[in-house]
Amino acid sequence: MAKDDNLPLFETKSAKGRILFQIYSLLIFVGTCFIFAYRLSHIPAKGEPGRWAWMGLFFSELWFCFYWFVTTVVRWNPIYRNTFKDRLSHRYEKALPGIDIFVCTADPVIEPPVMVINTVLSVMAYDYPAEKLSVYLSDDGGSDLTFYAMLEASRFSKIWLPFCKKFKVEPRSPEAYFRTAVEPLGEPVLAKEWSTVKILIDGRDSEVVDIQGQPLPTLVYLAREKRTQYHHHFKAGAMNALIRVSSRISNSPIILNVDCDMYSNNSKSVRDALCFFMDEEKGNEVGFVQFPQAFENLTKNDVYSSSLNITMKMEMPGFDGNGGPCFIGTGCFHRRETLSGKKCNKNYKEDWKRWSNRSVEESTRVLEETGKILASCSYEENTQWGKEIGLKYDSAVEDVLTGLAIQCRGWRSIYFNPERKGFLGVAHTTLLQSLVQHRRWSDGDFQILASRHCPFVLGYKKIPLKLQLSYCIYPLWAPTSLTTLYYVIVPSLCLLKGISLFPQISEPWVLAFVFVIFLHRAYSLGECIWFGGTFKGWWNDQRMWLYRRTTSYFFGLLDYILRRLGFTKSTFLITTKVADDDVSQRYDQEVIEFGTSSPIFTILATLALLNAFCFFGGLKRVIADLETMVWEQFALQILLCGLLVFINLPVYQGLFFRKDVASLPTSVSYQSTIFALLACAIALY
Repeated sequence: MAKDDNLPLFETKSAKGRILFQIYSLLIFVGTCFIFAYRLSHIPAKGEPGRWAWMGLFFSELWFCFYWFVTTVVRWNPIYRNTFKDRLSHRYEKALPGIDIFVCTADPVIEPPVMVINTVLSVMAYDYPAEKLSVYLSDDGGSDLTFYAMLEASRFSKIWLPFCKKFKVEPRSPEAYFRTAVEPLGEPVLAKEWSTVKILIDGRDSEVVDIQGQPLPTLVYLAREKRTQYHHHFKAGAMNALIRVSSRISNSPIILNVDCDMYSNNSKSVRDALCFFMDEEKGNEVGFVQFPQAFENLTKNDVYSSSLNITMKMEMPGFDGNGGPCFIGTGCFHRRETLSGKKCNKNYKEDWKRWSNRSVEESTRVLEETGKILASCSYEENTQWGKEIGLKYDSAVEDVLTGLAIQCRGWRSIYFNPERKGFLGVAHTTLLQSLVQHRRWSDGDFQILASRHCPFVLGYKKIPLKLQLSYCIYPLWAPTSLTTLYYVIVPSLCLLKGISLFPQISEPWVLAFVFVIFLHRAYSLGECIWFGGTFKGWWNDQRMWLYRRTTSYFFGLLDYILRRLGFTKSTFLITTKVADDDVSQRYDQEVIEFGTSSPIFTILATLALLNAFCFFGGLKRVIADLETMVWEQFALQILLCGLLVFINLPVYQGLFFRKDVASLPTSVSYQSTIFALLACAIALY
């Protein structure tokens, strides 16, 4: 027996600098206690102006404190993982299990076939025995374009896969590789093959043969039928159909699901994931391994805060430390048994060798007919699919809900963020796309919290309390929108009216507010810089934080309420993965894209104008009463209102100064001006 046969296949390390975070948290807690002491000791008497505004501000601050506590629980103990792929190869190279890879697409316009096949080719080219890979494409759009693109991809794979493995290509998405690779002029053999393949990419030679005679991964195309009397269940329905169909064709014990725009950026990701599943000591309780979402088209300062940097580099490792990350819908390796509703048996030891050799005894025609039955609309009628088996239905965030259910059955999830990203996708290139996406997320997450699937109900005595609290960080987005709107609107209107809601600048109590605000934002800035961001990127993140809370999360809450009242039905919004050239150019220049009428933009513009009117009205009051030192009474309110004005500068530019097609429409300018003036008039008179 070799000396490393008993060594683990992965290791877990706690994050560095936790003492600093704990000290910061303690200081914030002490400062917040002083703020609450001020609020309780200075409540305006009955009949005094601003009493109810004061009380509302106090309750808003209580809610912010509670939400801060939840985020602190998530960030308290982040952990990070490392894998030992050499040990995996040494022990299991001849007994590696099969891998089924699911790619889902729904619309050939929003998700172009060329994007889809690049993702498919990237996962077909994994550094893994090809005969043990099976790639399934679910096309809910039923597009002929996508189908024939798949045929071309299958032909091209015969030369692309040997090319990748011979020259150790990374990434293995053809489009991504040739967009960044430099032609190897110094190596004649490589240069010749490189040029030959790149012509192929342009589509001028589709007749490709496998000159090496090596096996290729199984490639399966599935287009589900649609009937009006049966619910389609969107992506969750597609995933469940693939689970059933693949069980008859390959039935691999490990399933990877990726979105069609998330190509593989790391050919060794499969081996990384298997280090967790096949670890002799802890692997048997691992239900799924979640890789982070990352994007290839981010601008230098991440204009729409799309990188999810803090989420993926701080919150997800925190989830892992508290019991396991949530399932985020893409870039996730699942144990097939967990998606079949099986509970975890920690005493059971998996025999991976029984999965190493697979054979399909049925003919292609029989498999095709069987697949049609398994993917038919009526197959799931009166079954547990979408309830206890497969991905959960009736949720806009079926991934999060499914992951929670898996953990409640005793399985452990793992978060793995390798140095070279496992998958790269396409970030939103317009403001509206980003806000609409967060609207759907906040609606679905809040739906979980307000249902019998609430982490405190479903997870009671099944998952740790700290993990139950961690799951609340995203469902609480929707209700937090109300307190944020209150804080954005009421202090500004009270400033215009001449009602003070904060301590005077000369009072000691002001130190508590200044201390908490400065420390909280300074830590946020330091965190952003530590994880590779810029100061301007941090400022963009603050702007998007405000925009999402006042629009996306508010509309998400409204969507949920209207659906519960029966006024609307569930929908699944797909955000476009492509952009016109002029949109892409503005995105690269970090010019915010408006360009259309939307209730979201009307709210943004109204709030921006409201704060501008109140800010200048408050300044006028202070300047007129300089002798009475009235500015001391309103200093913090002026600072808050001024900060909101400054953060909304792009909105003012879109309303009044920009003349390009991406500026805010005239209708939004008129509506927002009328609404803002009306709010100011009501506050004054």
